[in-house]
Order: sequence, then C-alpha cells, then structure tokens
Amino acid sequence: MPEAVIRTVAPPPGLLASLDPLLREWLPRQRWFAGKGRPITGFTLVTATELLPPGARLGLYHLLVRAHQPAPSGSSGSSGSSAHGGGAAHSGDCYQLLIGVREALPPRLAPALIGHLSEGPLAGRTVYEALHDARPAELLLEALRTRARIGGLRFERDPGQEIRPGLVPRLMTVEQSNSSVVYGDTFILKLLRRIVPGINPDLELPLALAREGCPRVPPPTAWLVADPDPADPGETHVLGVLQPFVQGATDGWELALRELAKGEDFVAEARALGRATAEVHTALARALPTVTLGHSRLRTMVAGMTERLAAAVGAVPALRPYATGLGSAYTALDDLAAEGQTWTAQRVHGDLHLGQCLRSPAGEWSLIDFEGEPARPLAERRMPQPAVRDVAAMLRSFDYAARSADPPQPDWAEHCRAAYCSGYAEAAGADPRTDPVMLRAYETDKAVYEVLYEARHRPQWLPVPLAAVRRLAGPDRA
Repeated sequence: MPEAVIRTVAPPPGLLASLDPLLREWLPRQRWFAGKGRPITGFTLVTATELLPPGARLGLYHLLVRAHQPAPSGSSGSSGSSAHGGGAAHSGDCYQLLIGVREALPPRLAPALIGHLSEGPLAGRTVYEALHDARPAELLLEALRTRARIGGLRFERDPGQEIRPGLVPRLMTVEQSNSSVVYGDTFILKLLRRIVPGINPDLELPLALAREGCPRVPPPTAWLVADPDPADPGETHVLGVLQPFVQGATDGWELALRELAKGEDFVAEARALGRATAEVHTALARALPTVTLGHSRLRTMVAGMTERLAAAVGAVPALRPYATGLGSAYTALDDLAAEGQTWTAQRVHGDLHLGQCLRSPAGEWSLIDFEGEPARPLAERRMPQPAVRDVAAMLRSFDYAARSADPPQPDWAEHCRAAYCSGYAEAAGADPRTDPVMLRAYETDKAVYEVLYEARHRPQWLPVPLAAVRRLAGPDRA
C-alpha cells in the first residue's frame, strides 16, 4: 500500500474559512445538494482528513461539512429543521466532499472546477471536485483494497471478495443524488453525499441479502465509514459502498423508454421484474425482523399520509378538487384496521422505480440503491413497512414511463402493472392486488408526493402524477 495512502495529516488551520465563499457558490449547483432555493449562511467542519502528504503537487482533502441554511418554509422539523417552521434557524445538512488541490487545472478537469483560492493556507492554488481525477479515485480503491485506516476514516471490505489493484476509474456523469465511480467495469463505488449518522440502508440491506444468498442484489465488496469523534462520540457514518458492476446492464427506465419508442410491449420484462422484487422481499423478511401492524400503528401511518396530503393540497392548487377523494384512500385503510385487520411489515427497498433496476445482458434483473428516499429521516427509512409500498412505487414508475411517451400510452402502463403484479405473485405466493385498500393508499401517497415534487422542480411533468390523482380519487378506481 503506498505511503501516501496510509499517511494522514491534519488539514491546515483556516482551510474551511478559505473555502467558504467558493463552496457557497459551488454547492447549490450540485445535483445532490438538498437545500436548493435557500441561502447558505455558513459552514461547520465536522471532520477533515488530508489523504495525501503536504508538499505534493496534488493535494487531496476529505471533508464532512455541515451547510447551515434557513429552515424550509412550513417545515415541521421532521428532517432536522426547527419545529417552528419557516425562517427559523436550521441545523444544516452534512455533506461529504473530496477536494482536490492543484496549482492549475489541466483542460480535462475544467468541469470539476470549484474555484481559485486567494487567501488562507492554500492561497494561489486551485481546488476542484477530486472524483473527476483518476489519481484520487485510484487512492480510494487502494484504501478499500488494503482496509486502510486514515484518521477517522475506516475502509472495510468483505475478505471473501478480491479487489485487483490497478483498475482504471471513471466517474459516472449522470446526475444523481450521490456520486459513483466505476473501476474497470468490475466495481462501482457509490459515495453518499448527504451524510447522516447511523447505518445506511444502502449498506445494511445488501449485506443482509448477501447473507441470505439472494442473487438479485449485488453484494457489497467494501465500504467506507467515518468513526465517531472521540471528543464527541456518536454513531458511525456510512460514507460509501463498493459493489460489483453489472457490465453491459441496462436500467429499467432506459429499457422501458426504448421499448415504448419502438412500439413494443414490456409485459415479459415487467413480469420478470415482479418476480425479482418478490424474491428480494422474501429474502429481506427472512434476514431481518418483521412486525405486525395493528390499528394503533396503522393510525400513525395513516396520519402521516393525511398530513402529507394536506401539505401538498396547500402548496399545489391543482390538487384541491381531488383532496376528498384522495383522503378516502387513507380513511378506508384506517377503517379496515379498526375492524381488526392486521398487516405484516418488513424492511423494504423504500424508493423502488424502474431506474433502480438493472437488467443484465443475460436478461436477469437486479435491484440497486437501497438508500430509500434521501429526504426522509434515516430512522424512518429503516422502519419495517408493508412490502406493498415498493409495489405501489413501481406501479407509479410504469405510469411515468408510459406518459413520457409522445403520445402517452396509458394502456402500455396498465399491461405492465398487471404483469408486474402477476410476476410478483408467482414468486411471493400472494398477489398484491388482493390487498387493494393498502395498495391504493400507498399509490395515492406516492402520487401526492410526485405532484408536490413536480410542482416545485419540474412543472412540465406535473400532468403525469395529476393523471394518476384523477384515477385514484375518482369513483372508478379499477
């Protein structure tokens, strides 16, 4: 292992202060920055590690930085915001940054530019997003391969899986909520950007599935964590996960759009994807505890759905005519629970859609990205939930694909939805359509979330979830 990897030096004093004005401009432009639309009022350094020795031509700093912002308007504090709502002080989200330092950037690294430092310990040098640079990316893989410990960073790996040295890295440039580096078409390293304390489901669930021998999820090969600060002990932070790269795979969203463009159906693939989903759910139910949901727990779940609907109706006027019909999906579920019906809850994917599914060249489906919805608190993402939540999310994804076509193809979506549920029943032994009240409640909750998201971020897509809202709220909900 190179000395540069194992040697760690405390960053020079004043580093964050000198980066502050550059990060205020650069961070909000990143796809994974969660606080868009609110000004950054300051930064706090959580941890800092220098990964290359001082004096080298290339500098590399690993930072966990908390960005302080005003709380979102109307925030209830459920995700770290002040309970007092709009305008209140906000504790701020913590982000993982890999900062490269050079005298000047070569043209190939121009897209990675953060800015030029005019003061502080690195005055006169240029800082940039280091994942665009091969040397820092190689260093991360070597640290994982050798199970290095660098300051408070711990690089771990499965001893049963080999990591060959010298794999060539390339950064995946598609916009996403995290950052991924592919190494020689053999591994993919997903670096989490928005960091919260505790075990991240994107490591926890694939490890559990690997122990069960479930072939539908690539098993973690290695992972990066930050240990608690001895002066401020707390939970470990999961920073990244290395998994086998499914070479030549196509994600389900891209494949579905391709078939739509050719006028082909997607029924066989939807059925196979339903089977794959059921196999993952079955393995998760074996690997991790399940719970029974009775009326008291269902009442809490229904209250959350109702609260989200009220917030969305207040923010998106187009939802108002459907509020009563949508709310009936939740009251129907509460009524069943009041009559004594119970449901089994287990660990689930939590953010399942076509883009989270990969089909290999051999035609096998895999599920990836078990982080859940990053905007929701980690404790909520790790709670057992009815498996039908994932099913409802996938049904919504088929609808999105069909309505992105020109012209929209709602019949295509219906055929896929039916095939997916049939495939799920083949592997699980139970068809999710036999629990229509729970399925409708979760699909309604997802569509309401989509309306709010699209209204805020992609108004041109708003007609897609509104079409589902009309169906779910209307008298004919078949």
